[in-house]
Amino acid sequence: MRKLALLLAVPLLLLAACTAQPEPERDELSPDPPPGERWQPKPGVGWQWQLTGKLDTSVKAAVYDVDGFNTTKEQLATLKKDGRKTICYISTGAWEDFRPDADAFPEALLGEGNGWEGERWLDIRRLAELEPLMGKRFDMCKVKGFDAVEPDNMDGYANRSGFPLTADDQLKYNRLIARLAHDRGMSVGLKNDLDQIPELLADFDFAVNEQCVEYEECERLTPFIEAGKAVFHAEYELPTGRFCARSRELKLSSLEKKYELDAWRRTCR
Repeated sequence: MRKLALLLAVPLLLLAACTAQPEPERDELSPDPPPGERWQPKPGVGWQWQLTGKLDTSVKAAVYDVDGFNTTKEQLATLKKDGRKTICYISTGAWEDFRPDADAFPEALLGEGNGWEGERWLDIRRLAELEPLMGKRFDMCKVKGFDAVEPDNMDGYANRSGFPLTADDQLKYNRLIARLAHDRGMSVGLKNDLDQIPELLADFDFAVNEQCVEYEECERLTPFIEAGKAVFHAEYELPTGRFCARSRELKLSSLEKKYELDAWRRTCR
């Protein structure tokens, strides 16, 4: 009986070996830029987007987009040692009451809430006051060792901000943000703001988008891809089976994420 059991077990073990899912391969790393030039992520490069929870530096992704305030210089050094490129998440269009520099923002700059607890839209028309505040944040990103910046809330003009913001106000502010990053040798991404892609394509090095498949608007990001610039894309409500085919067709760098943007992710690879 023991011999029969062994004989029966062998084909089962072989079947398991044949059907087991292989360990996913490490994402191809994003190459370093030539000396004196900014890093330029290319279409299709793999990424991880984590803004909450303990940072997981073991994820096999070429690019990490992480919180600029909460990520330490030591964590970034670990990622850099592994050949990963890093993006500094900073809210540039909205004030956050939980940031260490919150008291530096005058009350007159603060508008309506943007839908997230503790956050209010900024009056982006007041460039002279906002430039030094954002400059200090970008200095922090640079000192920590980030390669790029993801400036968030870059479309206040299209929302109920509490200010009479215009499309021209937004273009001026977004270009200021891009310049602040470039002046420090970092690349910069355009977050959402699809309507202004034609005007801002030359100013930004990549794009970051949420839910373009769900809202049937991914094609509007094609100018970035055609310019050789990555589009980092995330869906929350759709499983990978609903968007990966389209993502591959458009050469997007796509993830399925949870709204809290912790370490959990599903990729299209």
